[in-house]
Amino acid sequence: IKALCIKRIIMQLANFTEDYWQLRNGEICHRDNPKTFWIPSLDNRKDLQVGDAAKVILEIECEDDNGNVHIESERGYVIVSGIVMDKFIGILDFQPSCIDPEEVDVYLGFGVEIPFGVEHVIDIDRPPKDYVDWQLGQKPEKCWYRR
Repeated sequence: IKALCIKRIIMQLANFTEDYWQLRNGEICHRDNPKTFWIPSLDNRKDLQVGDAAKVILEIECEDDNGNVHIESERGYVIVSGIVMDKFIGILDFQPSCIDPEEVDVYLGFGVEIPFGVEHVIDIDRPPKDYVDWQLGQKPEKCWYRR
């Protein structure tokens, strides 16, 4: 398994002000809609291990052709690549459809690191070992900053 890009201990989560994207809090979604928005138990979310897949919801600021900014939400998996204190590092395992993968000044894209907490996990999966080995066996496209 690859060496992580961990250089510092304190890790800030993404936010609209600095990063133009953030993760939706799945616990709040479940609390507000318990019959229609299921999430795994807190124990299962806390027990995530390197190689597990955690589904999260990205909220991304996007600009339309007229320059109007709106929020796009996309669900997808990250492959857990590390655990730093009470946060996880995951490798984004999908390309957000509202982001052009050729944009060099945009952080989000397939294969980048993103930090997340148990509150962001809306589902858990266990991908095949050979896929996990491939995904974690390469350097992330971009490493999340640590302080």
